[in-house]
Amino acid sequence: MSLQTLDRILIEPKQPANAVMIWLHGLGSNGDDLAPLASMLKLNQGVNMRFIFPHAPVRPVKLSGGTPMTAWYDLEIHGHERKVVTEDLEYSSDQVLAIIEDQIQQGIPSDRIVVAGFSQGGAVTYETLFRCPYPLAAAIPMSTYIGNMDTLSQAKFKKTPVWVSHGTADDVVPFELGTRAFEALKSSGFAPSFKEYTMAHSVSPAQIKDIQAFLNSVLD
Repeated sequence: MSLQTLDRILIEPKQPANAVMIWLHGLGSNGDDLAPLASMLKLNQGVNMRFIFPHAPVRPVKLSGGTPMTAWYDLEIHGHERKVVTEDLEYSSDQVLAIIEDQIQQGIPSDRIVVAGFSQGGAVTYETLFRCPYPLAAAIPMSTYIGNMDTLSQAKFKKTPVWVSHGTADDVVPFELGTRAFEALKSSGFAPSFKEYTMAHSVSPAQIKDIQAFLNSVLD
């Protein structure tokens, strides 16, 4: 299967970019929903962040009875468990890895590239972190889970800072799945941070402020 290039929203800094943040949306959404977050982040002086908000392709999703929708992968839900089509997840991760490769070719070192994602996009963030052949600046999985635990054992760069967050009242992706992912990361040798919020399946202003602080701690 040939790798298709993802359509995306690209937001360039005023000065030449020296860092990149790739931010992946959730199921049924698109990059437009997350793009406004770029202007909310006040980063350290000298950090010229290029923001990339890819759009997932439209595909039939079993969860919605086969209705086509924007999705990084097909899945079913069984109670709290997610049955992910791992081939889709891996392919979406490959598409993100292709963006990373392209940014490296443009002169951005891999350890100045951040991958973040909400919900399904967060699962792709995990998959990308585990499969990336380069050290990243950070990974920010939000309100999500690890879609394929088998890939976790393939991770080469466990010193990559990982900031995990989840809402305690999340009625879409149970809070338990977020804490399970966090514990799995720790057990495998990562040293992740975890922050919980009193919120549902969403992104909050307080969360954005914390992401800003995290980014400023990992990027000079």
